[in-house]
Amino acid sequence: MSLSTMRGKVWRFGDDVNTDEIIPARYLNTSDPAELAAHCMEDADADFAKQVKPGDFIVAGTNFGCGSSREHAPVSIKAAGVTAVIAESFARIFFRNAINVGLPILECPGASELEPDTEGELDLAAGAFRAGGKELRGSAYPQAMRRLIDAGGLMPYVKARLAESGRS
Repeated sequence: MSLSTMRGKVWRFGDDVNTDEIIPARYLNTSDPAELAAHCMEDADADFAKQVKPGDFIVAGTNFGCGSSREHAPVSIKAAGVTAVIAESFARIFFRNAINVGLPILECPGASELEPDTEGELDLAAGAFRAGGKELRGSAYPQAMRRLIDAGGLMPYVKARLAESGRS
C-alpha cells in the first residue's frame, strides 16, 4: 500500500469499539483473512462485511480496539478492504497490532463528528483526513512506520529486509 492520498466511503462507529465487536470471538478458530473479513464488525453492524467496499474507511470515537489483544481484529478490517481506521484514540495494543499487520490507522480529534456515508480522503504521510467538508489533523507517521505500512506489515517488511541483505 502506498501512502499517497486514498479515497473511500466513511463508515462511522462510536466510542469503545472493542475487539469482540470488530471480530467476534466465535470466529477466532480461524486465521484465514478472508473468513475473518466475512465477519468483520458483525456485532457492531450486521451488514458491514456485506456492504463495505475496498478503499472505504472506518471512523470512530475514542478507545477504538479496546478489549483483548487479538491480532485477528486488525487483520479482519484490512482483509475486508478497509483502507484505514481514523479514530479519536486507539487502544495501545490495537494500535501496535494494526501497524504490525499493515493496517493504516490515524488518531484525529473530531473523528466521531464525521458524517457516515460521505466520501473520505486520507493523506497518511501528512496525517490529514478530509470528509464531509471537514479536515482533521493527526500526526504524520514517522518514516519507520511508513516503511512497515508500505511493506504490508511487520513480517513482509522483515522478509524484504532479509532478502535485501542476502539472508533470506
